[in-house]
Amino acid sequence: MPRISFLSDLHLFARRSTADQYHDQIVEAARESDVCILGGDIFDFRWSVYRTEDETAHAAVEWLRKFDEETNHCRVHFLLGNHDDHPELLQRLPYLAEELKTFEWSRYYYRLGDTFFLHGDVADKTMTAACLESQRQSFAHGNRTELHNKLYDVAIKAQLHRLAPPAVYPCKRVAARILSYLESIGNGKSSGVEHVYFGHTHRPMDHYLYKGIHFHNGGAPIGRAPFRILKRDIPTDSPNGPVEGIDSHRA
Repeated sequence: MPRISFLSDLHLFARRSTADQYHDQIVEAARESDVCILGGDIFDFRWSVYRTEDETAHAAVEWLRKFDEETNHCRVHFLLGNHDDHPELLQRLPYLAEELKTFEWSRYYYRLGDTFFLHGDVADKTMTAACLESQRQSFAHGNRTELHNKLYDVAIKAQLHRLAPPAVYPCKRVAARILSYLESIGNGKSSGVEHVYFGHTHRPMDHYLYKGIHFHNGGAPIGRAPFRILKRDIPTDSPNGPVEGIDSHRA
C-alpha cells in the first residue's frame, strides 16, 4: 500500500509566495512517502521574478534537481498547472526524466489505485480534455509589469486572495466540474476512483464528498492563505485491479 504526499500551488519565483517557509516540511513529507506528487503551479511563469522565461525554466529544473537530492531520490511525479505549463519547461522535462531515474511528469493528470491527481484548472468551467488543452495553450504567460505586481500586492494585503476562493469556487460546483472532466476521460466513479486530489482553487478541501467521491485540496502558500501537505496510504487492490496511469491526452 504506497504512501503518497501531495502538494500544489507553491508558485515559486512569484514574490508573494511563502513556499520557502514550508520547504523543510515538504522535503520531510517526500522522504516519508513512496510517491510525492507535485500537483501543478509549483512554479510561476506569469509572475516570475526572473527577467526571461528561459531563466525561469532553468531555475525550475534546478529546483527539481535539488529536490531530488534533498529527498534522497524519492519517487516524484510532477504535474503541470496553468502557471507552469510553459513551452520552455515542457521541452526540458523529458531530458530531466532521463537524468533523474525517480522523476516522472505528466501534463494533465496521474492516477494511482483508487486515487486521481490533477492540477484542477478544469474547475474553472465544465471541460473536456480538448477544452483543457485549449485553455492551457491560451493562458497568458510572460512577466507582469511593476504596476501589475503592485496591484496584486494590494489585493494580498486586503486579504482578497483568502476571501475570493469560497465565492469563486464553491465546493459543490468545483467537485461537479472535476467529476465531469474525469468522466469525459474514462476515469469516473465507475472506473474505481474514490479520491481526487487537486489544487488551483487555493481553497482547502478535506474529504468533501460528492457523488461517492472524496475531494481533497491543500490550499496554497500565498500571503497568509492556508496551506498543508496532504498524505494518504493508497490501496492498489481495487475491484478493477491495480491501476496506475498518466494522462492519455498529453499534447
